[in-house]
Amino acid sequence: MTGINDNWQAQVWQVAQGIRRRVMEHTVRNNGGYLSQACSAAEILATMYLRIMQLGKTEKAFVPALFAGVPGPNNHDAFTGSLFNGPRGPEYDRFILSPSQYALVLYALLIEVGRMDPAGLEQFNVDGFTVEMIGAEHSPGMEVMTGSLGQGLSQAAGIAMARRLKGESGKVWVFMSDGEWQSGQNWEALQAITHHKLDNIGIYVDVNGQQCDGAMCDVMAIEPFADRLTAFGARVYQVDGHNLDALVRPVLESGCEGKPVIVLADTKPWQGIDILKKRYPKLHYVRFASSDERAEYAGILQTML
Repeated sequence: MTGINDNWQAQVWQVAQGIRRRVMEHTVRNNGGYLSQACSAAEILATMYLRIMQLGKTEKAFVPALFAGVPGPNNHDAFTGSLFNGPRGPEYDRFILSPSQYALVLYALLIEVGRMDPAGLEQFNVDGFTVEMIGAEHSPGMEVMTGSLGQGLSQAAGIAMARRLKGESGKVWVFMSDGEWQSGQNWEALQAITHHKLDNIGIYVDVNGQQCDGAMCDVMAIEPFADRLTAFGARVYQVDGHNLDALVRPVLESGCEGKPVIVLADTKPWQGIDILKKRYPKLHYVRFASSDERAEYAGILQTML
């Protein structure tokens, strides 16, 4: 785990609150944003970056580069957003953001941990720039196109397999949402991961109980979620996704040889911004219905500054 001082919890809390504040500010300013994802995932992602993953240090907080075109044999200028996660090396971990709609949350996180310049958010969703609303392989903090839900875990599995074959000590960490597990491709990927005994991959799932069309249980139930994952051969932990000790504990335990670790982090999509609860279960994207509602959120933002 990343070697930071004994006050790591205070640092993680500060980063998590900064994530919510930045995404709230963006949502108010732009009359819309993926706000509930920041509420549910802030502690998970902050803990992963500050306490779980072994990432290389960055020399400075980078300003995202202009879009250089899609990867291809004739495009030598193409790049990925992995630069923001530090230098790549056999000893360093790799991070895969599976649900691309969490991109704004990831950008806020990168700013809070000093890997991305705050000016980068001014490029958000602007033509010609890489700070996309739905992140792609060139977006800050991302290195593969996860796009349609289900692709992220499959690509992470391939990376983990390659790293094992090459004898690299670094792990592959994947951030997912519970809604993705309504897609069959993830179950096929997990089947391959457990079959090949890829224990160099770890998965954190934001179990916030809602997806684009509403509550998970109404759209397509996936319970008993933990039991199903266990039946596929994973080592599964179910924890409070807003409890820092609980988020860290699974990676401290031994006995996971030959099995991937999956942490189901139960979260609230209004954590830290209670007004969002009134919108449940339609929380996937927040757009204000009136100027009064926008002003109400702006007032709450002032208390977060």
